[in-house]
Amino acid sequence: MRQRLADIIVSSNTVFTGLTDHPESASIAIIDNKIVAIGTEAEIKHLVGEHTKIYDFKDQFIMPGFHDFHLHIMQGAIALHSVNLFSARSEDEALDMIQEFAKNNPANPWVIGFTWDAGYWDKKELPTRSSLDRILPDRPAIMFHAEGHYAWVNTKALELANITRNTQKPSYGYIGKDTNGEPNGILYENAMDDVIHHAFNFSRNQKEEMFSNFLAYAASLGITAVHDLHALKSVEALDVFEEFESKGNLTTRVHLWPALNGDIDHAKKLRDTYQSEKLRVSGLKQFIDGVITSRTAFLLEPYADQPETRGETTLPPETIKEWVLKADEEGFSIRFHAIGDGAIRLALDAYEEAQKVNGKRDSRHSIEHVEVIHPQDIHRFKELGVTASMQPNHFAMSERGVYTDRIGTEREKHVFSIRSLQKAGAKLAFGTDFPIDSLNPLLQIYRAVTRIDSSGNTVWHPHECITLSEALKAYTIGPAQGAFREYELGTLEVGKLADIVVLEQNLFQIPVEEIPHTKVLLTIVDGKVVFDERDVV
Repeated sequence: MRQRLADIIVSSNTVFTGLTDHPESASIAIIDNKIVAIGTEAEIKHLVGEHTKIYDFKDQFIMPGFHDFHLHIMQGAIALHSVNLFSARSEDEALDMIQEFAKNNPANPWVIGFTWDAGYWDKKELPTRSSLDRILPDRPAIMFHAEGHYAWVNTKALELANITRNTQKPSYGYIGKDTNGEPNGILYENAMDDVIHHAFNFSRNQKEEMFSNFLAYAASLGITAVHDLHALKSVEALDVFEEFESKGNLTTRVHLWPALNGDIDHAKKLRDTYQSEKLRVSGLKQFIDGVITSRTAFLLEPYADQPETRGETTLPPETIKEWVLKADEEGFSIRFHAIGDGAIRLALDAYEEAQKVNGKRDSRHSIEHVEVIHPQDIHRFKELGVTASMQPNHFAMSERGVYTDRIGTEREKHVFSIRSLQKAGAKLAFGTDFPIDSLNPLLQIYRAVTRIDSSGNTVWHPHECITLSEALKAYTIGPAQGAFREYELGTLEVGKLADIVVLEQNLFQIPVEEIPHTKVLLTIVDGKVVFDERDVV
């Protein structure tokens, strides 16, 4: 029988397969959605036919597609069409940006913004609803803090959500109040939910358009697979994802992580329903705590700048452990948002208890963020087989002085301990937490290898840097392993799915500060070109 010829061949003198620590010269042949051969040009010449599409990238960089292990698709899709406030350096500057955006988008019923951080503002003081009221007296507005766990809203938004001085405290989080006991416009954790319910009330057509824009943006950044983690502030869009897949329009692999909430029967139905190569339920996710800057992260000891609190857990620890036991027994992988050392320890304790009760198995549970860890818990990741799911640029997003003031200098020594976790045998898997952070994978890789902090000059714990090849693997094979897909994703090997990205420059030879600005030239998902820089007008 005559051998089938290649649909696509991509070649370069710098191909990072992920099997070694350095790039090498290679040509990769693709038939349908699989890699069928890797070798020299001469070795795969017999696969070239008149219809074979050949890409010769000379010295430009070929690698496995980026696999984002932690993001929020629909929130990110909303953020792409909202005002980004991260560059503001004062409340007034943020207000100018909001006002300009509102003026340029008069048809939007809500004015929505993301990533403001008062830690970078001149007075370092939280804003209030009154300043938003001055520029938006009759149009509801919600501006999410950079960490996404609290929001700045105006009076109109509070009125629509029926939030008053008498509104009951939510199960987790709280409503900020002024000296008179009135809501001051800052809503923490679950206190945001009623406002978000109104702000995120999008039509089916709007969701489809936003998701389409997200897919195009992801492809332009070389992202070939993502993990959409359950969020307390979610926009329901499973039907949209499903329709895109059925029509062949899903240009990135989507791994779904719905809520761990005790309803195992519902979780099992979702897992049975979504289980394709492109769209699948990979496990369950829940929050254990909040974030450091709002003091909602759960610590083992009190906050340094507010000794009366050490934060709190989103749910009683007994409930968390009970849910883990049941989900683990049904074979689910579980992922916990855990930022404080108390939350990280609780997650590890829950996983350990599940092992003791249900028996040890290859569960691949993970902990998300792992920001402030007690050194005694670092070794437990390997012992329990827990993945450290981290977003290295997060430590540069937080104003370092504010962050350190919250936790104190002793705990500051154990912040974002990426190298320590890796040396102790933990599996690393990187992502962005988009829209909390930029969707650009190369920004995370740059931060992991440099540890440059929010000042842009100082290295935050240089001993926690990892190598470039280690960072690339944490963004490719690491997430593939976290999803039980290392046999088909994460490296460039014969027989694996053809998810490939080509970068303009060889990351191993350029100055490290150029890494985040390196352009993507070509993105291939499932053997199909989904982004070609030459097609961009």
